[in-house]
Amino acid sequence: MILGIGTDLANIDRISGTLARFGDRFKQRVFTEAEQHKAERRRDVAGTYAKRWAAKEACSKALGTGLAMGISWKDMAVKNLASGQPVMEVTGWAKERLEAMTPPGHEAIIHVTLTDDHPWAQAFVVIEARPTAL
Repeated sequence: MILGIGTDLANIDRISGTLARFGDRFKQRVFTEAEQHKAERRRDVAGTYAKRWAAKEACSKALGTGLAMGISWKDMAVKNLASGQPVMEVTGWAKERLEAMTPPGHEAIIHVTLTDDHPWAQAFVVIEARPTAL
């Protein structure tokens, strides 16, 4: 069953300007060390940050809270499997919220997809509850 859906569209040029203006202060506030490491290795640094920004916004919407209800930016992190597939990892209050919205006898799976076409970066997040195996 679907527990939540979220989407976000981020402007890469806006993120690039924020990076230029606030640099490390912005990065440290919003992105985990792993996300920063991934973005800084990419040719399109701003685009990589913009996709992760959009994913965090989309995840907070799928959790039904948005960012105004106490979820920290770093409570949601985009990682990549060896295949390159993005996955969302939640910690802190985001994890607590996910656990609270997951029905008994189910496990929550967070699906995330990212795309960009300059100047836009987009993310979709779907949170699914699957019955746990007995």
